Amino acid sequence: MSAELAGRTVIVTRPAQQSAGTVAALRALGAKVVEFPAIRIEPVEANAERAEVVPDDFDWLVYTSANAVVFAARRLQAPARARVAAIGPATAQALRHAGIRVAAQPQRGANSESLLALPEFAAPQGLRVLILRGTDGRDYLRRELERRGAAVQVVELYRRAPVTPTPAAIYELAAALATGTAAIAVTSVDVLRALVRIVPPALHTNLRATALVVPGPRVAAAARELAWQGELIEAASAEDSAMARALVERARGAGRTKDA
Repeated sequence: MSAELAGRTVIVTRPAQQSAGTVAALRALGAKVVEFPAIRIEPVEANAERAEVVPDDFDWLVYTSANAVVFAARRLQAPARARVAAIGPATAQALRHAGIRVAAQPQRGANSESLLALPEFAAPQGLRVLILRGTDGRDYLRRELERRGAAVQVVELYRRAPVTPTPAAIYELAAALATGTAAIAVTSVDVLRALVRIVPPALHTNLRATALVVPGPRVAAAARELAWQGELIEAASAEDSAMARALVERARGAGRTKDA
């Protein structure tokens, strides 16, 4: 077991059902982990229009998260002919576990920009693309594919809802924030905004003064908009390994860090 994060506290805000990988990776590095889920994932009920979607009517299916894989399996037929693209490694792994072959995935990064940089989507004129995502997801992928000539349809499969933390969870969070040496891991703008909403106002000063590890500049910019004062640590993606690596690099004093 590595001890590169020994003596450090990391507050993990992923949904409770999805935090095991992050927690295990951080504990393996010696960190003390405080689990404080900011959101929960809920299915979006299908309506008549969504129920008519047939994956094999499309040339490409784009899964934008591991959640999209889980909830698509409940609502849609598995693709037999359509090619499948994954937004990143965790999504690709979820697809393979579901028995779905992945035809395209970014080798680096796990976002729309990385996917759009693949040669498969450089010139998609005339192709039909189905994007599977959550509600309120980024619309950049759809807009850019349409700009490049693809016919795009979006199916929203799940939503993110803020949780109500227990008094025990608030107490543990407050203790971690009071140390002044903790770091908070957030994987999306939605998670960050939910976190600020559910933390009691009395803790907001300590919350915003705490170091924040984020998956890239979009979430860092959102933190600045929320008047974040703590150090912003940019990971390469929201993948567990990338978030943990950013914290290790920060501990070594060589991470990609930015002050708000």
